[in-house]
Amino acid sequence: MKIDYRISAVKPYINWDYFYFAWGVHNKPQEEKQRLRDEAERLLQKHGGHYQTHALFLLLNANSDGDDILAGYPGQGAEERLRLPFLRQQHGDICLCLADFIRPLSAGIDDQMGIFAATTDEAMVSDFDHDPYLKMMMQLLADRLAEATAERLHKEVRQTYWGYAPDEHLSIDDLHMEKFQGIRPAVGYPSLPDASFNFLIDRLLHMNQIGITLTENGAMKPHASVSGLMIAHPEARYFDVGKIDEQQLHDYARRRGLPVEKMRKFLQGNV
Repeated sequence: MKIDYRISAVKPYINWDYFYFAWGVHNKPQEEKQRLRDEAERLLQKHGGHYQTHALFLLLNANSDGDDILAGYPGQGAEERLRLPFLRQQHGDICLCLADFIRPLSAGIDDQMGIFAATTDEAMVSDFDHDPYLKMMMQLLADRLAEATAERLHKEVRQTYWGYAPDEHLSIDDLHMEKFQGIRPAVGYPSLPDASFNFLIDRLLHMNQIGITLTENGAMKPHASVSGLMIAHPEARYFDVGKIDEQQLHDYARRRGLPVEKMRKFLQGNV
């Protein structure tokens, strides 16, 4: 499913706290932060009508198999699905893995999982190459709008497209505080730190439909893009994979079908 949004439709979902953090003013007085936000909103009012944001979403059949999830289109048997390997925490009392929140293959019943990508028009940044300050401002706004698009999309998925929470009534602040059922782990974030996981998502989602391409390391272009999973389990929660040992690195590389040293490069923050 491909959805295009007007900037005005996703602007209410912007988390301005992250915008302030990106500017380095998160610890400044509220008056200074408000002046920056007012300026940003004026820019969106002036230029936002020329651009859009874009999203892709697929609801897949899924089952866990150890630390992997087998994900595929409706009608595909387990043997036809794409195997998605994940990392497991190795520190703490409960060592979590995202696969823990999907019904196991041994249960004999299919579960479901969403995958998504969201981005903004690349021109929203490149149109301002002539002005370094405006380009920086528009880049940070584009980053926030991509995340805001994912936020709005996730709400629509929960209420309509997947529909597991049709009666949800949450404020924008509630959404930013993640009071909804389920989680939306994004690629590159602590629960899903391997940016090269985007290659697997792309095999299912075909992100070029909304203008996203991948670098050799799996980073997305345009920069103002986000991708990841949507998991509905009511006990699902975020966690930080953190450091992994050599045994898990080798096992993960085997499950990904990639050389260990290449996998080490992708996971340099976790090894």
